[in-house]
Amino acid sequence: MKVLVTGATGNVGSLVVGELLKRGAEVRALIRTPDADHKLPASVEVAIGDLLDPVSIEEAMKGVDKLFLINAVVADELTQALIAYGIAKRIGLKHVTYLSVFKVQEFRDVPHFASKLAVEGALREFGVPYTILRPGYYMQNDIGLKDALTGPGLYPMPLGIAGIAAADMRDIAEAAAISLTEGGHEAQTYDIVAPSLISGPGNAALWSKLLGKEIKYTGHDFDQWEKGMRERMPSWSAFDLRMMLQGYFDREFASTETEVARLTKLLGHTPRSYEDFAAETTKLWNA
Repeated sequence: MKVLVTGATGNVGSLVVGELLKRGAEVRALIRTPDADHKLPASVEVAIGDLLDPVSIEEAMKGVDKLFLINAVVADELTQALIAYGIAKRIGLKHVTYLSVFKVQEFRDVPHFASKLAVEGALREFGVPYTILRPGYYMQNDIGLKDALTGPGLYPMPLGIAGIAAADMRDIAEAAAISLTEGGHEAQTYDIVAPSLISGPGNAALWSKLLGKEIKYTGHDFDQWEKGMRERMPSWSAFDLRMMLQGYFDREFASTETEVARLTKLLGHTPRSYEDFAAETTKLWNA
C-alpha cells in the first residue's frame, strides 16, 4: 500500500510520514521544491508538485492507493483542497484522510474553518472512502512563544479564560496513520483532543511553574492582537486567526470526556496533555 502525503515536510505532515513508515506503509511525499526532500527519510518517494497545479497532482497520485490531505492556512485553501480531492475521486483512490478542525461547523465565519467545512461536505457527498480528523488548538503552536515566555515573561495568545480543546501534533499523526493503514475507519470523524482544557491564565500559570519565573497572560484584546500580528503576516491571515481566537472566546471550543475516550480507544493510549508537552518543551529549551 502506498500513501501520498501532502505537506510532507511540514510540522504535521512530517510526523504523519514517520507514523506511516512505522506501520509498514510505502510513502510518497508531495513537496513543492526539490530542495525540501532533505527533510524526508531515505525510504520516502518524492513527488514534486503544487496543489494549485492539477497536472502535477495527478502525476503525483499515479500508483498511489490512499491520500493524506492537509492544506496550509492560505487564501486559496479551499481551491487547493478541492483540486486534490477531485483528482483523487476521478482516479479512484481507495481512501482519503483529511485534516479538518475541531467544531468546524460552529465557526462558519472563520475563513479557514469555512474552507474545511466545505471540503468535509465534498468528502461526504461523493463515493471515495474517507476519514476526517478534527484537532483542537495545536499545542506545538506555543513553541513559537519561546522569546515571549523566556524574555519578558508573557503568554500572548488570547485563548480566553473558559478553557478550550488542544491537540498534540503527534496524536494527529498517529490517528492519521491508523486511519490509513487499518480497516474500520471509513466515513468516521475523529476529534483529536487532549485530556484537559487549556486557557490563557492556565497556560501562563503552567509556564510560570516550569520556567521558575512569573508569566503574565496578556489578555484577550483582539483588536490589539490582530494589529500586532499584521506586522508578522499578511493582513488577511491576521484577520483569519483573530476571528478564530475571538470565536473561541465568544462561543466555546471545549471538548468532552466522551470525545477524549473515543480518541483514547483509537490511539490505544491516553492523548498527550498540554502539561506534558510544556514540560518536554521546557527541557528542550534548557538543554
